[in-house]
Amino acid sequence: MATPDPITLRPSLEHERDGLTVRLSELTNDGDEAPEFDENFADSAQVTAEQVENASLAALLRDQLADVKGALVRLDAGTYGRCETCGKAVSEARLEAMPSTPYCIDHA
Repeated sequence: MATPDPITLRPSLEHERDGLTVRLSELTNDGDEAPEFDENFADSAQVTAEQVENASLAALLRDQLADVKGALVRLDAGTYGRCETCGKAVSEARLEAMPSTPYCIDHA
């Protein structure tokens, strides 16, 4: 595997981190809590469905953000591109498709 180029990789990961942070803050009040919904809305089932969808999307964004932050930490530590489980090199194709992945394909 070619050594990742931090000069080009870091800005890309930082841009992704910033975008995820913005999306998460727009979706939630404080990054954890769902925004207020009108409980007096006539269709409470619709409100409940939107709350569940909102919570699911927020959880997905938090997971993606944690992965990106982890990739930046690994980049700083010099361990980026190595599987956190077995220590083997993560394939270039996998890193190209998923730059924040901490695992090789065998441990994904």
